[in-house]
Amino acid sequence: MTSRQYDPRDPLIRPFPRHGDAPGASGVPGVSSRLPGTAAHVTLAGADWLASASPFPRSVHALWIDCPASPVVLPCGVAFDVVSAPALFGRRVLDRLWEKGPGSGPVAAQRGRLQLFAAPGTAQRLPALLGWEEWARAMPPLLCHGAGDTVTIPPLYPPGPDEPAPPVSRWVVAPEVRHPWLPNAEALLWACVRVARAEAGSPLAELPRRTKGRAPEPAL
Repeated sequence: MTSRQYDPRDPLIRPFPRHGDAPGASGVPGVSSRLPGTAAHVTLAGADWLASASPFPRSVHALWIDCPASPVVLPCGVAFDVVSAPALFGRRVLDRLWEKGPGSGPVAAQRGRLQLFAAPGTAQRLPALLGWEEWARAMPPLLCHGAGDTVTIPPLYPPGPDEPAPPVSRWVVAPEVRHPWLPNAEALLWACVRVARAEAGSPLAELPRRTKGRAPEPAL
């Protein structure tokens, strides 16, 4: 259904596993080793999916062969869109997606923000939905990257143990399949609204969402 399993107990910034770590062996206290995919490694199938976003996927693969620890700039709008949120709010949205369903696609941490990879078209539709949502005023600014935009994605592999400083870019939920499930605009709005309600202490946090002048949205 999705990419690597997300463990809500995994802190946003944590040490990377070493290249030799087995999948699921996060080496992080409190993270269960029975949860698959806690090591933030992009698989070959996941790399194929990421490269498919480029009009020149072979060139992307060639770059990764030469520099597997380097970030890469890829276009949005073909294989994925990206919704970028401040780290704390984005982390809470991610928690909601996994605690209440339907889960998430790949997710990256990038310079104090969380990048949620979403279905193509999300970057255009989500701002329109937020324009009708009264709880949008309680949310921090969300950056939506779609057709015509590019994003910098983390390296395929985490840095080695001798890395002098924590990386500014890393995978939180790494791509591991050729066709990962990606949340659409409605799924992300659902999670964002519930986080905004919870942070405001609203007793409506768990009730079905209503927007101004619109009927309750159907189940996802």
